Amino acid sequence: MMQQAAVGLGVHLRALVEDAGGSAAQVVPDAPVGRADDAAAVRSLLAGADVLTFEHEHVPADLLRALEADGVAVRPGSAALAHAQDKIVMRRRLAELGVPGPRWAPVADAAALRRFGDDVGWPVVVKTARGGYDGKGVRVVADATGADDWFGGLGAGEELLAEERVPFVRELAVLLARRPSGEVRAWPVVETVQRDGICAEVLAPAPGLDPARAAEAVAVGERIAEGLDVTGVLAVEMFELPDGRIAVNELAMRPHNSGHWTIDGATTSQFEQHLRAVLDLPLGETAPRAPVSVMVNLLGSALPDPTQALPAVLAAHPAARVHLYGKEVRPGRKLGHVTVVGDDVGAARAAASGAVALLRGE
Repeated sequence: MMQQAAVGLGVHLRALVEDAGGSAAQVVPDAPVGRADDAAAVRSLLAGADVLTFEHEHVPADLLRALEADGVAVRPGSAALAHAQDKIVMRRRLAELGVPGPRWAPVADAAALRRFGDDVGWPVVVKTARGGYDGKGVRVVADATGADDWFGGLGAGEELLAEERVPFVRELAVLLARRPSGEVRAWPVVETVQRDGICAEVLAPAPGLDPARAAEAVAVGERIAEGLDVTGVLAVEMFELPDGRIAVNELAMRPHNSGHWTIDGATTSQFEQHLRAVLDLPLGETAPRAPVSVMVNLLGSALPDPTQALPAVLAAHPAARVHLYGKEVRPGRKLGHVTVVGDDVGAARAAASGAVALLRGE
């Protein structure tokens, strides 16, 4: 998806891919194979490059610091990216910035978890500090024994993150971009619908969100972007609480699933904006193209190849914008998404969901 934006801007994109048959390698002509934790493979990307950026956070921090010491423009920088790589580091810094969030504590053993749970009330949420995504590395525990297997796997000095389980009305996301000069632009606040820990739908803008609350959410996102010195796209996942307040859940410093709707629904997509930001080009307008955009993820399919359903999808839902990722079908795997823009959230949601149902073979 970033390659599509790069073509329009005349930007040469070189992508390090783990598999020569993977999604990125299918569309990026310059796609050497290698792992993001292989220093030699990462360094091989840099000849003639203006900037090194990311589409996931799993790049060793010591490698990034070494590249920065060598004069490589790493964006976002290693100091900023650390807050997306380690949830305990993130919580400490957000607390320093006065960002609203659940009560939390680092816990190294069951005794520490018991003290935290007894203090804030059970059940509590326990997260691995590093490596979790799409619901992995997160669990709700009812007592101090609920994370014993994770404690048993911790190394010396490692801790888990325990968080208060907050009652929330819905989940929101703020997506914004920041360039090295400090210019920041944000898209409308969206509602995200999670199923089994994975984002299933995004409604843009978040239906019925009070304008003052939306402005507050964007202001929190901007405070985080500036306080962490983020360069590029930043996604801030939030909870909307019953009393109308917001609480920050997690961060991602890259184009994010909550922003895929911008490809079809916004003046500037998150992928183009990320390229503009990391290259320190003026940022694009983020206004929506229509009153409503709904994105629904295609998670698994009964079809061996979802493209088999395209004739039916395109005939039944001509307004649907279908994005398939060229991935091998596996149960629950994110294989693509469908976006519908329009005037009515219910109609757009029904059309996008109907298109995805056909792609799933239903």
